[in-house]
Order: sequence, then structure tokens, then C-alpha cells
Amino acid sequence: MSIYDMIFDRLMDHEGGYVNHPNDPGGETMYGVTKRVAQAHGYWGDMRRLPKSLAKEITEKSYYKAVKGDQLDRLIAWQLTDAAYNHGKRQAVKFLQRAVGASDDGLIGPRTLAAVAAMDKNDVVLLFNAERLEFFTNLRIWQTFGKGWARRIAKNLRYAAVDN
Repeated sequence: MSIYDMIFDRLMDHEGGYVNHPNDPGGETMYGVTKRVAQAHGYWGDMRRLPKSLAKEITEKSYYKAVKGDQLDRLIAWQLTDAAYNHGKRQAVKFLQRAVGASDDGLIGPRTLAAVAAMDKNDVVLLFNAERLEFFTNLRIWQTFGKGWARRIAKNLRYAAVDN
């Protein structure tokens, strides 16, 4: 199984199938892909019928490769891709940049990659998840979704222990 296949399987474990919660700013989603993102990739059908194979293609291009997951250790690639899927690419990269002490402009380039490479990968993951959890607790919808988000972070920390 490729690293990306593992990442996608984990995302599906977190995201499940169809969701359209009225308090979710992401709106209608299938496999964690929002309607807006699906349409940006040319899918205009019923979100309940979004093919999983298309969700996987979208995820690889627009999240995993967009945050340079293919250039990172799998331990960090998983954490970053999951955050990009959940928060958007720029915000996920900002978490990473703060974790490694890089300028948090939300753009992952050579300086950010070098800062990541210069640190112990376990330290990166711990600091990254601290940034992510702190961000979650400051959202106005924490009361509605906080328990699920905290469980997601807990599961990701467990993944970090086995990915090492």
C-alpha cells in the first residue's frame, strides 16, 4: 500500500460518507469533499453520488500534493494532509510553520520544508497537533463539533505512535 493510499484510507475513517450538518461552514460533503471543491473539479452531480474514486483523485491533487505530502516523512505527511482536508491547505500549512518556527504565511516552500527537516519528526507532530487543537478551541462552533475534533486529534496522535 502506498503512503497516499494509507492517508486516504485514514481520511475516509475520519470523514465517513455523506454529511450536510446545518452548522458546518463546509456545507454539503461526501467523503469529506465539499460541494464547492467537487464543483471546482468538474463534478456537478448529486453529492450523495460522488464517486469515491473521484474523491480520492481530488484529495491527492488538492490536498496531499498541494501541501507537499509527497515530499515529507509519512508521519508528517499524514498529519498535514488530514489538517488540510479539515481546515483548508493554507491553515494547515500555518499550523506546520508555527510548529517548526517558520514564517506562517500558509505557503509551503523550501524554507518551510527545510525547517521541518531540521527538527525531530516527533516534535513536529506534537507541536503541530498543539497548534491545531488550540485553533479548534477558538472556533465559535467548538461547542457543536469540539468533541469530534478532539477525538480526531487523539486518533491522529495514536497514528503518530504507530507511524514512527
